[in-house]
Amino acid sequence: MSDSHDQDGPHEGPIKTPKQLILAVFFSFVVPIFAIILLVMYVTSDHRDAAGSDGLGAEAVARRIQPIGSIEVKDASDVASLKSGEQVFNAQCTACHTSGAAGAPKIGDTAAWEPRIKTGYETLLTSALKGKNAMGAQGGGDFSDLEIGRAVVYLANKGGAKFDEPKAPAAAASAAN
Repeated sequence: MSDSHDQDGPHEGPIKTPKQLILAVFFSFVVPIFAIILLVMYVTSDHRDAAGSDGLGAEAVARRIQPIGSIEVKDASDVASLKSGEQVFNAQCTACHTSGAAGAPKIGDTAAWEPRIKTGYETLLTSALKGKNAMGAQGGGDFSDLEIGRAVVYLANKGGAKFDEPKAPAAAASAAN
């Protein structure tokens, strides 16, 4: 048998000159070191997008322990700060009673308001404060019971009632004297 190694010919690699050898050795050390430095900078950086949860951050903790609600004591005798029936209607009631949504009687519709007015102011006020059918309870919200009462009178009077607007407790007490 003859020597088969001689038939393949001389083996040559991709590096043919000393300059190419120097560059290959240089980049084989520099590129991995550069990649390691970039990885270390990424891992140790303070601000990274999507780097986990901020659940233990000061702002997140403050949001979790903030009070759910607060108590605000209003002076019912302060007539100047009380809203009129029209103001309360425009802020709270107009969404349903202007369009007739969810079966709400429209403002000014005397036919729809007539049977309701016959039940009286107190019944209408109770319905407004506690809710009725699709209408949610209005009492205890942004408006006082007196302001809701004023809105009931405004809305019912537009439907043909002749209710007197409720007076503030202090004004009612001074009027009685």
